[in-house]
Amino acid sequence: MIKTVASVGLPVGESWNIYKNRLEPETVTGKEKRLSIVTGVHGDELEGQFVCYEINRIIRENREHLTGIVDIYPALNPLGIDSITRGLPGYDIDMNRIFPGDEEGAVSEHIASQIMDDISGSDFCVDLHASNIFLREIPQIRMSEAYADQLIGYAKLMNVDLVWIYKNAVVLDSTLSHGLNSIGVPTFVVEMGVGMRITKRYGKQLAQGILCLMKELGIWTGETIIPKEPMISFNRKLGLLHAESPGIFMPLVEHLGTVKESQPIGQILNPLSGTILEEVVSPIDGLVFTLREYPVVSAGSLLARVLGGEQV
Repeated sequence: MIKTVASVGLPVGESWNIYKNRLEPETVTGKEKRLSIVTGVHGDELEGQFVCYEINRIIRENREHLTGIVDIYPALNPLGIDSITRGLPGYDIDMNRIFPGDEEGAVSEHIASQIMDDISGSDFCVDLHASNIFLREIPQIRMSEAYADQLIGYAKLMNVDLVWIYKNAVVLDSTLSHGLNSIGVPTFVVEMGVGMRITKRYGKQLAQGILCLMKELGIWTGETIIPKEPMISFNRKLGLLHAESPGIFMPLVEHLGTVKESQPIGQILNPLSGTILEEVVSPIDGLVFTLREYPVVSAGSLLARVLGGEQV
């Protein structure tokens, strides 16, 4: 059932509309658990679009196994998706920095408030994101240390490769995930792939993990996979590699590959002179879970992240 979550008028007769698809069992008792799946808060992050399609398809083809409610919000920032813009076009605002919003505030704040109100009451929320156009990420869940104890068990069901637990930052207090956790809706963020693209294998991987989560919540009775056992970042070494020279970055390792300390992971080239400006080496042994996708770099550009072993 397609429902309108929020709608505001725009100039020249247009409307800013946000929709959700509510999937329910054939018989609704009023006691069903509810899962919300949201994506598209950043208009240049498209990986979640395929996940929404895949969950819709699986439930539609196996409706007899649905025992709870699944609300799918594929485009929280439809204007951004339509214009290939990360933020809200025309407003110069990152939509994921205005939650929980304000019912009586500006248009963007009003929309954010409507989204919060609609998701409120869910038993769980999965907030799907992609990387930007510069970096490729393995499927991972990111969560604040403040909510890790509450969320980690559910994160292990999601069939991701990594769970990244970070210390809370003030800037993250205005995100959708923080806002929902603050009102009692357990929420974690999924990051995967690369901006402006869809990685089909990642989408299928996440969809299977969401089915495992649905089964745990009592929303799904169909068959599910045994999810991957993710790496947990807490108390592990983290190697960050930044460019020291501007130029063209050419990786020498594979994304999700393992590296040794001092192993070259790439080179920064100067096409004008035909010279190598910089040999980029890993600072630690570990797994390359982030790798530069866009080759043009400036000094300071992030090139890779390597997850190492336990801190001593």
